[in-house]
Amino acid sequence: MTQPVPRLSVPAAVALGSAALGAAFVTGVFLGRRWPPWRWRRQQRLLPPEDSPLWQYLLSRSVREHPALRSLRLLTLEQPHGDSMLTSEQAQLLANLVRLVKAQKALDLGTFTGYCALALALALPPAGRVVTCEVDAGPPALGRPLWQQVSEPKIDLRLRPALETLGELETLRAGEAGTFDVAVVDADKENCTAYYERCLQLLRPGGVLAIPRVLWQGEVLQPQKGDKEAECVRTLNERIWRDARVHISLLPLGDGLTLAFKI
Repeated sequence: MTQPVPRLSVPAAVALGSAALGAAFVTGVFLGRRWPPWRWRRQQRLLPPEDSPLWQYLLSRSVREHPALRSLRLLTLEQPHGDSMLTSEQAQLLANLVRLVKAQKALDLGTFTGYCALALALALPPAGRVVTCEVDAGPPALGRPLWQQVSEPKIDLRLRPALETLGELETLRAGEAGTFDVAVVDADKENCTAYYERCLQLLRPGGVLAIPRVLWQGEVLQPQKGDKEAECVRTLNERIWRDARVHISLLPLGDGLTLAFKI
């Protein structure tokens, strides 16, 4: 009997033409037509509930989660705000994109326990490198023992504000502008537009920029007065949609996942 695959709460393979992404897209469209307006259901998931037989089937025939990644995901879910991390299917999609573009270098803004950084590191070749940024040393310390099991040498943790690290990487001394293959922006939303612009400078042409939680539980439709984070996400979504420097897809995975491919 197939065991259900645990699904990460809140906030795959479009790169490889997987049916999983197609199923997720169709489901998102279906829910958008069937359910009442966003403002009446802010706290509901965009995708089927985790106990949906169809969703469990989709995950069981798609997700291949490394044991260390699974352990780290379950550990992270026990932490405050742990359900804001990437879902397992989002992480697998990004890992497949890393393989598809033959990435050597990746950026990860918002380390937390390092689930995303570890997923990227596992997909990179032996000489690959993930520069990951976090301001709080506590969560990465929880994840580091699991990094050490499989991929710690690839993970370059920078414990300071992400904008400082991005600025340092852009300098002539560092010489890393235009050299990164993949960037994931999952840090504070109030600076998300600045992160987007700085990451574009660091990405090479053809590089992939991924931004999770871009639907903000539906609040992007009509942000409540004073909800600065929702306003920032909405502003970023508009900016990316109008940005001629990238090709984009906004996918209904987790709480929304934007992929921007630098031209």
